[in-house]
Amino acid sequence: MKRIGLLSDTHGWLDPRIREHFAACDEIWHAGDIGGLHVTDELARWKPLRAVFGNIDDKATRLTHPEHQRFTVEGVKVWITHIGGRPPRYNPQVIDELRSSPPTLFVCGHSHICQVQFDPTLNVLFMNPGAAGEHGFHHVRTLLRFTIDGPKLKDLEVVELGLRAQRGE
Repeated sequence: MKRIGLLSDTHGWLDPRIREHFAACDEIWHAGDIGGLHVTDELARWKPLRAVFGNIDDKATRLTHPEHQRFTVEGVKVWITHIGGRPPRYNPQVIDELRSSPPTLFVCGHSHICQVQFDPTLNVLFMNPGAAGEHGFHHVRTLLRFTIDGPKLKDLEVVELGLRAQRGE
């Protein structure tokens, strides 16, 4: 059994409360738009980390973290990428692979919209944790926590970190 803390779109800023929200987690997953290696370095000091780069990330981040991560946890096939779209409108760059080799869990960032949805067409659970950072058009900063227990995903929680600071946007 693994408890997962999932976040995305930090854009270079970590809310200090993320550490307490992920305290009981076994791993942290970051679905891109990290905003600098200082973010993933800090997360990796807390827990084992899996991360992918996003469209705003610099060369150093892209050299350190891949664009896609595919792995298995507790028998659950996971695919994390930053720009994957959402059911049923997936990114054209991933749809063929999603159809030919679907994961059990497809994790994306990018939209800044927290969404969890089962796609019966592909038999895939889609998760986007929303945005945990201060930059973007989202109003509320969010992250997800859940448990992978054998083939089951359970105990899903949406954590609201509060309103994004409004800076004249």
